[in-house]
Amino acid sequence: MDENRARRVVDALRERGIDAHLARVGVYQFGVRVLLPGGREADWDTDGTAGLEALVMRNGMMVGFVPVIEGSEDFDERQVVDAIARTDYDQPIARQRAVAPPAEPLPRVGGVFRRFLDGFRYR
Repeated sequence: MDENRARRVVDALRERGIDAHLARVGVYQFGVRVLLPGGREADWDTDGTAGLEALVMRNGMMVGFVPVIEGSEDFDERQVVDAIARTDYDQPIARQRAVAPPAEPLPRVGGVFRRFLDGFRYR
């Protein structure tokens, strides 16, 4: 996932109340990290493939995954945000809910210093 697209997806997820962060997994390789209860985290789209999928990790060990969402290679950002928001991580093989659970919005990561900390690389 491109850095700016990942950043926009993270912002949209935080507006929906999901504790998402920009995942920097390699040199110019980005994704979306969603923090989950129980010390787990889901790393979305960090492998550079066209489809949308995730690994669910706890303490560096894989404890579950989200299989490739059918048709996700053609998703726009709004559809990516909706797919991530609707994911139910309670089982080792995650599934999609019909609707996302409601939650209070979270503030953007970095606040007022965000562009300064990121080196003014985006608008």
